[in-house]
Amino acid sequence: MHIIIYVTRRERWTYSNTTVYNIGYHIIWCPKYRRRVLIPPISDRLHELLFEKAIEIDVDIEVLEIMPDHVHMFVKTPPTASPHYIVQQFKGYTSRTLRQEFKVLRTRLPSLWTRSYYVESCGHISEAAVK
Repeated sequence: MHIIIYVTRRERWTYSNTTVYNIGYHIIWCPKYRRRVLIPPISDRLHELLFEKAIEIDVDIEVLEIMPDHVHMFVKTPPTASPHYIVQQFKGYTSRTLRQEFKVLRTRLPSLWTRSYYVESCGHISEAAVK
């Protein structure tokens, strides 16, 4: 079982006082040893935590797909947030919280997430292909 969330935006561009931008990233990461631990209720809680953190760091999650052994995200972000910072914030926050709440994640894995991740910048043309 997996969760797919699609959020539609009204405008292609985002505006700030000094900037107009459209920055999107396709991000993928996996649990340690690619274990299939992202199943309910863990996947449900992960979904909540990712959206909480997204609001906190000013990132819009356009598409979120949680599979048992990996997470796919398509996010829109301001130009001040680097992809590394975004992934670091999502993985750190969710790992800490999920491992506190679910004992099985502490006993089966030395850490929840692998140190690696995949990120691809997506312009307007390839955004439809990612979704």
